Amino acid sequence: MSVATSSYSATGIAPERFKQMFRRYPAGVVAVTADAGSGPVGFTATSLTSLSIDPPLASFGIAEAASSWPHIERAATTVINFLGADQESLARRFATSGIDRFAAPTAWRRLPTGEPVLDEVAGWLRLSVEQIIPAGDHRIVVARVEDSWLDPTRRPLVFHDGAYRSI
Repeated sequence: MSVATSSYSATGIAPERFKQMFRRYPAGVVAVTADAGSGPVGFTATSLTSLSIDPPLASFGIAEAASSWPHIERAATTVINFLGADQESLARRFATSGIDRFAAPTAWRRLPTGEPVLDEVAGWLRLSVEQIIPAGDHRIVVARVEDSWLDPTRRPLVFHDGAYRSI
């Protein structure tokens, strides 16, 4: 087995090598939205994972330094908005710091239960937060799937090698 040359930090793999490795691994793109009582917040994520079928659990990660973190930490529910292949601009908008991500041109509405959901997405999951787990400079949110909607005709947006792509 050959080993590629890489540099290591005192705690393991060097940060640039870590990023390089995961850039090569394609991931689905979602926008996580919530409202903990002070208005809608959201962010782009590629860390969505299905955890369990019974009960239906999913997880996602969020940086503790993210502007949405204090709101997500207080939210009892969140919505995972699965972005379609044609929604790169929405992914970029929800990945941009310092802007009102819900201002025009973002089209959104509230579910009957009050959570913000983005219009014209490929699907969504409404989640009830069950647990928040510290993990380095991030937090892992574990949540139960309470409701869902899916447009099976839409192709997903993915992130691979530093760029948004469709499959």
